[in-house]
Amino acid sequence: MLLIVGQIGKPHGIRGEVSVVVRTDEPEERFVPGSVFVTEVPRDRRVSTGPAAAAGVRFEVPKQLTLEAIRWHQGRGIALFENIYDRNVAEELRGVFLQVDSSELTPPDDPDEFHDHQLVGLRVESADGTVHGSVLRIEHAPSSDLIVLKKAAGGTALIPFVTAIVPAVDVAGGKIVVDLPEGLLDL
Repeated sequence: MLLIVGQIGKPHGIRGEVSVVVRTDEPEERFVPGSVFVTEVPRDRRVSTGPAAAAGVRFEVPKQLTLEAIRWHQGRGIALFENIYDRNVAEELRGVFLQVDSSELTPPDDPDEFHDHQLVGLRVESADGTVHGSVLRIEHAPSSDLIVLKKAAGGTALIPFVTAIVPAVDVAGGKIVVDLPEGLLDL
């Protein structure tokens, strides 16, 4: 499974550097020179022929980008990727997602910490064994993370991912145990 760890922003300077919005908790591990990222062009973005492409040739975003150098400035990375040495080419990369394969990630050391992809698909049930559905995805809200539940009866619901409501996560057992307040799944 591919996980998004960053998104390319606007060009920085004239030599092909770009800003990178980091979307990982471990940027110092993911963004090191030599790191290879699988690219994904957002669906809502058209890749133009722009000045970076030769006359009559459509510019194609490479399927992979290799990080040549990175420096940090005001919470964002300023990255230089191999073979991207021109501002016009860098402009064509704006908005492209940078992804890594989840199988290449080391599991967290903390037993109460999980990668989102580890939770997707897990069964959500009460302590008495009542199955409520499965984890569709994890949303990261400002106040707390939320489990997006694909309800067994159809539809979705949001469950705050806090210890009072989610007392146990058993990744190996394929389930998340919840203690839901009355009516939470009816919202």
